[in-house]
Amino acid sequence: MNAKEEKLRINEEITAKEVRLVSGAGEQLGIVPIEEALAKAEELGVDLVEIAPQAEPPVCKLIDYGKFLYQREKKAKEALKHQKIVEIKEMKLKPSIADHDFSYRAKQMQEFLQGGDKVKITIRFRGRERDHTEKGFVLADKVIEAMKEWGTPEKPPKLEGRQIVFVLNPKAKK
Repeated sequence: MNAKEEKLRINEEITAKEVRLVSGAGEQLGIVPIEEALAKAEELGVDLVEIAPQAEPPVCKLIDYGKFLYQREKKAKEALKHQKIVEIKEMKLKPSIADHDFSYRAKQMQEFLQGGDKVKITIRFRGRERDHTEKGFVLADKVIEAMKEWGTPEKPPKLEGRQIVFVLNPKAKK
């Protein structure tokens, strides 16, 4: 059990004097004393589970607790299957990149964006290149222009120390 999940109280662990009782099918049975709710649960051969302890009076359901936990765990696993985890792929470029190298990197960025991943572009300046940061911004604009069909920049390119950094988000699929 995760630390985030709170432990549900069942049967004798419930401390309220009165509870709002709900059947296993979700049918409201009204507000009853805890003794009556426990007797009803024992009569049906199921557990009395406190579903909403913060409610006034607390909501309790007549269900098989083991089956309830199994179904809840199954739902959580199913929800995880349908999640898309977005990765951030990084491309490091130099301001003096050759045309062929640029087209190869652009093709890689396109594949990443089409796959639903974000792309972080870093244009690094070394030595005397630091005196000509405008070349880096020209390259950044060229990258954004080349990728406009597949992705959009999260923020405009920004000079951070010795590098220009920006992130491209993939465009939503239609």
